This record gives sequence, C-alpha cells and structure tokens, in this order.
Amino acid sequence: MKAILQRVASASVTVDAHLISSIGKGVLVFAAVAPDDTPREVESMAAKVLKMKMWPDELDSTWKRSVQDIKGEVLCVSQFTLLASTKKGSKPDFHGAAGGVQARELYDRFFAKVQELYEPDKVKNGLFQAMMQVSSDISSFEFLQMHLQEAGVARNVGEDEE
Repeated sequence: MKAILQRVASASVTVDAHLISSIGKGVLVFAAVAPDDTPREVESMAAKVLKMKMWPDELDSTWKRSVQDIKGEVLCVSQFTLLASTKKGSKPDFHGAAGGVQARELYDRFFAKVQELYEPDKVKNGLFQAMMQVSSDISSFEFLQMHLQEAGVARNVGEDEE
C-alpha cells in the first residue's frame, strides 16, 4: 500500500458536479492498494496516517502534532495511479496496483479502520473507481509519502493472510 498525505485547510471530492465529501482543517489522504497487500498491512497504514506528526505545536515547533492531536478531519481518496510504473516508454503501467475487487475490499478496510481508530464523523471518503475531482486548499506545500515498509509491517514468505 502506498499513501500520500497532504495537510489541508479544506478539501472536497466531487463526482459529476455532485459534492461527495468535504472536510475542513485536516489531512487529505490519497491511498493505493498493491496486489500483495494484506488486511493487516492496510490496517497498519490506517493507524500510521492518524499518528503522523504534520502540524506544529503551540510553540510553533514543527512536526509535533497529528491530525488527531489538532482534532482535524480526514478525507480518504482511492488513487490507484500512485502505483504506476513509468520505467518503460511513455505510457504508465498500472500492474503495480491491485485489481478492482481486491483493491475495493482492502481500500474499504483501510477507510473503515481510519474511522474506527478516530472519530467516524471526522473521516470522509471519496467514491471508489469514480472519476473524482479533488479540490484542496492547502495549508502547506509539505507532502508525505508513506509505503507499507514504513508502516512497520514485515512480510514473511508463506505467511497466512487473514
């Protein structure tokens, strides 16, 4: 799994000119599921998203508070293109992203875990497999990219998946 986090003053998702979700101050999360991701890995990533220190403290010391610490909101958006490979030619290769059914199942699990670990009414979602227009009023030009390995989950060959 791969996630890109963007600190925002506000963000929203629109599909076919209809507002799907919106948040105020918080974090916009673009998330992609890889073919070999497991439920345990996506749950670990959900916890990591909520704990990531992205805001300054009261003394303006940077990287001290998480979205939970500031009581912010979270907008999750599925984004398979994060796992595109552009190594060959000029056309992206999306084989690094999980297929529709598997991706939906694990992405939904990721979103549900973020809600479970935080306040459900502060966690919003995009629309899976839709052509979404994502708007954000960024509060910082800082982006964080997280991979599964950074979420502290080690894969063991032959390990049973849940």
